Amino acid sequence: MAETIYDMVIIGGGPGGYTTAIRAGQYGLKTALIEREKKLGGTCLHWGCIPTKSILFDAEIYDHIKNAAEHGIEGIGQVTINWKTILDRKNGIITKHVKGLDFLMRKNKVTVIEGYGRLTGPAKSGVHSISVEGTNGEKKTIQTKNVVVATGSDARMLPGVEADADRILTNMEILVMPQIPKSMVVIGAGAVGVEFGSIFKSFGSEITIVEYLPRMVPNEDEDVSKELARVFRKRGIDTHTGAKVEKVEKTDTGVKVTFTTADGKTVVKEAEKVLVAVGRAPRTANIGLESTKVQLERGFIRTDEWMQTGEPGIFAIGDIVAGLPQLAHVAAMCGMVVAAKVAGKPARPVRRDRIPACTYCEPQIGSVGLTEAQAKAAGLEVKVGKFPFSANSKASIVGSHEGFIKVVADAKYGEVLGVHIIGPQATELVAEAVVAMQLEGTIEELMFTIHAHPTLAEAMLDGFGSVENMAINV
Repeated sequence: MAETIYDMVIIGGGPGGYTTAIRAGQYGLKTALIEREKKLGGTCLHWGCIPTKSILFDAEIYDHIKNAAEHGIEGIGQVTINWKTILDRKNGIITKHVKGLDFLMRKNKVTVIEGYGRLTGPAKSGVHSISVEGTNGEKKTIQTKNVVVATGSDARMLPGVEADADRILTNMEILVMPQIPKSMVVIGAGAVGVEFGSIFKSFGSEITIVEYLPRMVPNEDEDVSKELARVFRKRGIDTHTGAKVEKVEKTDTGVKVTFTTADGKTVVKEAEKVLVAVGRAPRTANIGLESTKVQLERGFIRTDEWMQTGEPGIFAIGDIVAGLPQLAHVAAMCGMVVAAKVAGKPARPVRRDRIPACTYCEPQIGSVGLTEAQAKAAGLEVKVGKFPFSANSKASIVGSHEGFIKVVADAKYGEVLGVHIIGPQATELVAEAVVAMQLEGTIEELMFTIHAHPTLAEAMLDGFGSVENMAINV
């Protein structure tokens, strides 16, 4: 019997990889998915998006319960946290979705191969060969017409600092801690840092956040960064921006972090734990790229708009792609684009200026498109509007008044260039902005789009109206 030649083989079973496999299967492509772990889902399902949002939701519930008397709910008594139950619930959600992925692989006739996949060079007669080493050390070769590299990323560490299972943590170790720490220093104020800082502040930990760049969530609009810093200070989170970490040391009781502040002062902070959240490094080493024409840029893979690398028939998606934000939904959409392209189906390349970014701290952040500074730097003439949630009736009802919606629009034609939200359900509300921008909506059109009352989404209507100084509720 002739050896199987697949239409597509994906290396990596995270959200980029498994989404690509499902879509390829839906298109009728003969597809295989190689994953080195025993369970599909990658960092997102096991150590990232899903478990952290589960715990964030638990923290949100706890915050509501602590303020239950304001809503006329009395007699609750002393509220305590069962950390083991929180972790068990998180693990249950992961298990449920792992089983769901296994079902989807069977449903879409995707062959799942457990092992470590490596490229072996250019295609021969239009067929690529991938070497797969199983957990038992056995090796086999898989043949395919197209390869999608979706190997994901690992947490970066500071020079000279190594994670351990006890005191110096990354996003992985923090999710299996046996108990909630009394204090924690978080190094890095990106999404991971502020989310975990927010979680453990809600659970009663003393939190210090140290960020090297001049502001919190530095990829967001500057006004959003300022608002988050203000609310975090109000919540009692100690934040330091423009600060450089000099040393991370273990002590008899925990850790000691030494950093230099923006004004040159040396600060020594002791805590039970330190979380290192300074970004993620692409997993592009030891996968055979050197045997191909795939080009790297600081360890990331260069691709064209269709995710095609410099080697014909080899595509790359997700956290390993140069210039793409390291987000699960970006990896997934890139994979769907590749599957459509390979199958000869209608496809559109990913527009990097229409990718939503969501941060699930309290308050939440959701954004898409150009910041005000980016739009002006690009030479665009813009109009900017801002609407506060304090003027939205549903925000009053749910008791979440912090934050605002900021809209950046083209001054001449009114096209929406960017929307930046900080406040209640911002990560859900941003979807409307993404659709509006995808359809090239204008402020005029959106001002006459009916939004239900009373809703948080109604704040979007006022946000668009504020660009023309015509918001109703302020």
